Amino acid sequence: MRYAMTIGAAAALVAVAACSEKRVDTGMPVAGAAKAVAMLRTAAGVDVGRASATEVAGGVRFTIDAKGMPQGNHGAHIHMTGRCDGPDFTTAGGHWNPTNMKHGSMNPQGPHEGDLPNLMIGADGRGTLGATIPGATMAGLMDADGAAIVVHAGPDDLMTDPAGNSGARIACGVFQPG
Repeated sequence: MRYAMTIGAAAALVAVAACSEKRVDTGMPVAGAAKAVAMLRTAAGVDVGRASATEVAGGVRFTIDAKGMPQGNHGAHIHMTGRCDGPDFTTAGGHWNPTNMKHGSMNPQGPHEGDLPNLMIGADGRGTLGATIPGATMAGLMDADGAAIVVHAGPDDLMTDPAGNSGARIACGVFQPG
């Protein structure tokens, strides 16, 4: 019995070691990493927070620190054009999607690189979000026409093209090197 348990434990260790060799470790800080910052504003120009993009091992880490926003869940997406003209922020274009995937982490044909989890805003109007997008690059994000981050009025269903039925664009920020 002891011999069988030892063999089983050894097999488990070999399996874990094999899996860890294939795993890409994303999210670890990179010395001298490229960064970008976007100030989130409403169509009326009201400051409602800040977003950042930072190069990390294997991808890009996005964070949002929001304030003064409506309570609830809100779709948050990276958009392919660095423009935020009001009132509807359509100048930000569609979602950043260099790999031509479908929208949403729950979509079997997705997600694309512009998809972020929902931003949860509390009763105090504040919320934070952090997500690492594997395979994304700062060079791709900060291409010739830049990129923007958009917060939507409603929650993202994480599946439906093109924006998860998340409603109107209520805040936008253009990423600037920083």
